[in-house]
Amino acid sequence: MRTTVEFGEDVAAAIELTRRELGVGLSEAVNELIRRGLLPRDDTKPFRQRTRRLGLKVDVSNVAAALEDLDGVESR
Repeated sequence: MRTTVEFGEDVAAAIELTRRELGVGLSEAVNELIRRGLLPRDDTKPFRQRTRRLGLKVDVSNVAAALEDLDGVESR
């Protein structure tokens, strides 16, 4: 497929660097960079739940009673 595309200066520099590194032509370099961009990233930090002490002790053996006890906590 042929089309005309205008690259920003930073993208053109990345394409040129890829061309030199791999010794390939323009189309091959553009395809390589696009493929790299489509790869899933693994640099995300795992989710960590933030907790805060409320100064409450809740018996959760009876969920209904615990919910009733906690129902007014935010309004205190």
